[in-house]
Amino acid sequence: MAMTVHCDIVSAEGEIFSGLVEMVIAHGALGDLGIALGHAPLITNLKPGPIRLVKQGGEEEVYYISGGFLEVQPNMVKVLADTVQRAADLDEASAKEAVKAAEKALHERGAEFDYGSASVRLAEATAQLRTVQQIRKKFGR
Repeated sequence: MAMTVHCDIVSAEGEIFSGLVEMVIAHGALGDLGIALGHAPLITNLKPGPIRLVKQGGEEEVYYISGGFLEVQPNMVKVLADTVQRAADLDEASAKEAVKAAEKALHERGAEFDYGSASVRLAEATAQLRTVQQIRKKFGR
């Protein structure tokens, strides 16, 4: 049996996941991270995108987060996310529409245009679409 670490994924809505995992794969501020038992303590920002959990026995669960923080302690990994959705619950058509709407907002700058807000919406929508496409490619969903 593989070595495991306890993982919690928490958002403002509540606890999304709590259990033992062999590995957590997330998109950190400086690139992708793979966290397993014995990883050095760490706190980092997370960018919008997928969080993959490799559970005991190799089964994978994938979640989409819109950003947050990841904390690693010797026997625990905690993800504090702004919002979390199961990747299987994401809708590709909605994600594509969100990308188009965000791109349109960036191109149609009005008097009250907030570039920062528009670029954040585009980054989140693009990450959500990328998550859906990765899931479909990997699991054929």
